[in-house]
Amino acid sequence: MSDLIVIGFDNTEEADRVLVKLNGLKKEYLIDLEDAVVVVRDEAGKVHLKQSLNLTAIGATSGLLSGSIWGGLVGLLFLNPLAGFAIGGAIGAGTGALSGSLADYGIDDNFIKSLSETIPNNSSALFILVRKVQPEKVMAELEGLRGRVLKTSLSPDQEQKLQAALSGGQITAPEAGAL
Repeated sequence: MSDLIVIGFDNTEEADRVLVKLNGLKKEYLIDLEDAVVVVRDEAGKVHLKQSLNLTAIGATSGLLSGSIWGGLVGLLFLNPLAGFAIGGAIGAGTGALSGSLADYGIDDNFIKSLSETIPNNSSALFILVRKVQPEKVMAELEGLRGRVLKTSLSPDQEQKLQAALSGGQITAPEAGAL
């Protein structure tokens, strides 16, 4: 089961920097992120969401490929595979983009929007859905980021350890059990 963690930051760039750091840790197989969203609230109070997965582009790409293949096969039946390839690709890309834009994956968008309305102007928040983690190594990388835990599905003990790491507090090895 995945754990949801929402961390708030006092400036608009810090959530992006932390996500870049977590993606680096993902490449080292220290954390497995199912989904991640950066929310930025500008000085005017407008909320901007940055999804880590662009489902519209993924849908368009897969639709283009499958539509092109099917269009080429149908075109072979009518002795014009290139026209079938082009038409099938265009139709497939359009339907794939539409289905991707309607799909929701990972963290619920309504939850993100409702919680992002509570963060102050000129700040940011990072929403992550974590499948697996090496807690000691990840906590060491997150130490001193000056973030605050806004919401989490972690146990109270784990949440306290995460908050201590984010605020720069030192945690000892026996305490750093699980994230």
